[in-house]
Amino acid sequence: MNPYPFVLLMLMTLLLQALTASADEAVDRPVASYFEDKQRGWFWYEVLPEPVKKNQPETQADQEKPKPDSKPPSVVQTEIEPKTQVQPSAEPQPLSSAWLKQNLEHYLNQAIDDPSPENVSAFYYLQRVMMDKAERFTNAARYVVMSDPQLDETVRRPVATYAANEANHQAGVVAEQALKAIAAQAGILFFFRSDCPYCHVQAPILAMLENAYGFKIYPVSLDGLPMPNGFFSQFKRDNGQAAMLGVEQTPALFLMKPPKQIVPLAQGALSLEEVTGRILLAAKEAGWIDASQYQTTQGIRNTPMLLPAAGSISPAVTQDPLSLIQALQRSAHLGSTP
Repeated sequence: MNPYPFVLLMLMTLLLQALTASADEAVDRPVASYFEDKQRGWFWYEVLPEPVKKNQPETQADQEKPKPDSKPPSVVQTEIEPKTQVQPSAEPQPLSSAWLKQNLEHYLNQAIDDPSPENVSAFYYLQRVMMDKAERFTNAARYVVMSDPQLDETVRRPVATYAANEANHQAGVVAEQALKAIAAQAGILFFFRSDCPYCHVQAPILAMLENAYGFKIYPVSLDGLPMPNGFFSQFKRDNGQAAMLGVEQTPALFLMKPPKQIVPLAQGALSLEEVTGRILLAAKEAGWIDASQYQTTQGIRNTPMLLPAAGSISPAVTQDPLSLIQALQRSAHLGSTP
């Protein structure tokens, strides 16, 4: 029997199987046939490459996703830099106060770390510049202040000893007159407890206030008992007045002007000077004495104060020193004393 037809039939069968197995791959990827790649020969055990998976069609959700920025990095960096760059601040003028504030410490540290004659001299020269600037400002400030009575504090309160003593004497005279005038229309409400040691030492002070200026003292006992030292034995028992006025500590003092005006003074022991000072301030705030009279009781001459009304000076005015000065001067002349 001739074997050649049988071998030829086998070869054709194998070729048809090979073509059938790679039919799917041929759609997506062209595969060279045996005749185009015959020099490789037949490799019966050759491992074929894995088939490439077909790309799935994009869904609508994938199509709606924003595409990543495909711009080159150089273009993206160029767009970002103008937004993040900070404009450098202008350098202060050399040897100006701002320049010295920024650089003087640097020169000091440089001289400490490397104390060469040049570094040490540079620091001390800059320090001399700063001291000379300060001296120049001080002299100019003294001249400006002494030339303007609205800026000269000695106009309001003298510094010289003889003048300060006279101011204190005048303040005492006016304060005594004011206290007597207040005492003629108001009294002191005094809350105490019999076991309160601070009430015991406060009572003699109130007795002095009563004798010196004529204040009527209205003592009220919170525990219904008298003080052991015998002061203000004619007292009244507390019937809720303390709670109504918010008394938490004793001694508690209130300035009381009939029929309904009551002004708190203190909840704690005070000296005679402190009591009179608070009475004068409370009377001024209540309108029982005028502001000018109160200012005189403090040893301060009655002068206008630089208290412009809110919004009376515009931002544009503050940019010009002369306009700012004139605006403040006008507010002082038009304003009232405290």
